[in-house]
Amino acid sequence: MPSDISDHKPFFDRFATAASNFASKAWFFAACLTLVLVWAPSVFLFPSIDTWQLVINTVTTIVTFLLVALLQNTQARNDDATQHKLNALAAGLAALMGELSNEYPALGREREELSDAVGLEDRESSE
Repeated sequence: MPSDISDHKPFFDRFATAASNFASKAWFFAACLTLVLVWAPSVFLFPSIDTWQLVINTVTTIVTFLLVALLQNTQARNDDATQHKLNALAAGLAALMGELSNEYPALGREREELSDAVGLEDRESSE
C-alpha cells in the first residue's frame, strides 16, 4: 500500500528524473534547434556531404539513444506509482463495499466482481 513506498530513490532513478525534467523544458528544445541551425551551414567546413551528414546523424543518434533510456526509466517508475495508487483506491473501495454489504447485499456481489477484476486477493496474498 502507499505507506510501503520509500522516499529513497537510487542514484540512477534520481539522475533519470533530473534528465527528464531537463529534457522537458522549452530551452532544451531551443538548444536542439540551435544545434541543427549551427550544423546546417557547416556544410562548407567538411570535405564531403557524407561527412557533414554523418556528423549530425551521429550526434542525434547518441542523444536520442541516451534520452530514450533515461526517459523509459522515468516512465516505468511513473507507471508503477500510478498502478500503486489505483490498487490503493480499489482496495479502499472494496473494503468500504465489504463494510456496507450487510446493509446492501448487492454490494457483496459487486465487491467480489471488483476483487476479481483488479485481482485484489492475488495482490493481498503476495504482499
